[in-house]
Order: sequence, then structure tokens, then C-alpha cells
Amino acid sequence: MKNKIYRIGKNALAIWGGISLIGIILILGYLAYSTSIGNKTVENKATKSDVRFVLNWCGLGDQRIEKVLNSYESGRSFTGDYLDAYAIEISNVTELELKNNKGWHRLDSLPKVLSDAVELANGWQYQIPWFPKMDELNPESVYVYPWSIYCNGIDPTGTELIFVIPKDKMVYYLGTKM
Repeated sequence: MKNKIYRIGKNALAIWGGISLIGIILILGYLAYSTSIGNKTVENKATKSDVRFVLNWCGLGDQRIEKVLNSYESGRSFTGDYLDAYAIEISNVTELELKNNKGWHRLDSLPKVLSDAVELANGWQYQIPWFPKMDELNPESVYVYPWSIYCNGIDPTGTELIFVIPKDKMVYYLGTKM
């Protein structure tokens, strides 16, 4: 009886050890892949189809997209941190259209949390030098559409913002999480 319990226990532990080893190998394989070849930064590869969501989110419609001038899509960290940005040339947009659409804010009249989110977006110049510096733009002619702002308390730690410069027929998107 004692030998039978010993054999069953020994076999159960061997099976559990094998399952645990397979689990550890899978987890380590996933981590190795996700921090190396499976997680790369991609620059200037976005197509019109890839950025359609930007104009659809803010209600402008993707039929206005002429071409994607620049794009930056960072790899994702283990905790989900990322930086994505696009420069999109569009066919047309007017300031009157933006003023009449709900959700758009002129850069010179932002609520506090949106102003902080724009400041967060403005801090990525070393990664995306083609993205406009907000302090170099005329704030009266730039509009921002906040798709989402993630906060820790009242301080933004992530944001998805859409900027439009009507006179240049340009739309800029920046999505980030830190």
C-alpha cells in the first residue's frame, strides 16, 4: 500500500514538473519574442488604410486623406507603454467646420487637463522630430481633438490627441502611454 501511494505521488509530481517546465518555456519564449524580434519600432510604413481611424474618430471622415507623410509606431513595452504618431495630408478642412463640430478645441483655449495632455504630447520631439512643436505654432489656428486622456490623479500619463492645422491641410495624431 505504501509503495503504491509512493509510486502515484512520484508520477503525479513528475507530471506536474513536466507541465511546469512547459509553462516556463512558453512564458520565457513569449518574453524573449516580445522584447526582441516581435516588438520593433516601425517608421514611415503607415498607409492611408492604417491611419483611417484618426479622421474617423474625430468625425472628419477618411475620404479626406491625401497621403501619409510621416509615421512612427514604437514597439510595445511589457507594461503596454507606446508612442504612435502620424502626419497626414488631407484634401480640405476649414476652421468654421472645426468650430462647429463638438469636441474640437483651439490650442489657445484648452481646459486644464487637455492643456496638460498637449504638453505631454509636446515632449516627444527627440523621438519624432517631424511632429510640430506646439510652442512654435500659432495657437489660434491649431485645433485639437482629445480622443482619450489617461490620468494618474489629474496628471496625464497617456493620451490620444488629434491636431489639425487647417491652413496647411494637415492632421497630426499622437497616441502615447507612459
